[in-house]
Amino acid sequence: MAKLILTHEVTGLGAAGDVVEVKDGYARNYLLPRNFALTWSKGGEKQVESIKAARAAREHASLEDAQKQAAALSSKPVKLVVKAGETGRLFGTVKQGDVADAVEAAGLGSIDKRKVELPVHIKSVGSYQANVRLHEDVAAVIELDVVAGK
Repeated sequence: MAKLILTHEVTGLGAAGDVVEVKDGYARNYLLPRNFALTWSKGGEKQVESIKAARAAREHASLEDAQKQAAALSSKPVKLVVKAGETGRLFGTVKQGDVADAVEAAGLGSIDKRKVELPVHIKSVGSYQANVRLHEDVAAVIELDVVAGK
């Protein structure tokens, strides 16, 4: 087992600044090459505080702010204009960054693209749902209207 300090949030494992133990292969082949984690050391414990401070700065100031933004995100659908063929099939796929940009363009505030979870690969026009983790205790469901354009 490898002991690591997470530098980014990893779904199902922990948040930035958490010290976790994972299997050696998972650490060596996934977390470390993608810079999601650092190997743990006594000196690395000092980095944990700076990572947690940076995470706190990126998060919402309070639970109430996150709840307000969650209500705003859930209140109306977000229109996402993408390139598509005549049959409605997309040229590519919708990514988390595309959703974050569309939310900001709709005037619903800014969200971190790493907090967006798409349940399926969106490869055609239509209506979809995406989940956004705004705070440890607050998640919002965004209604996406994917339409052809550009």
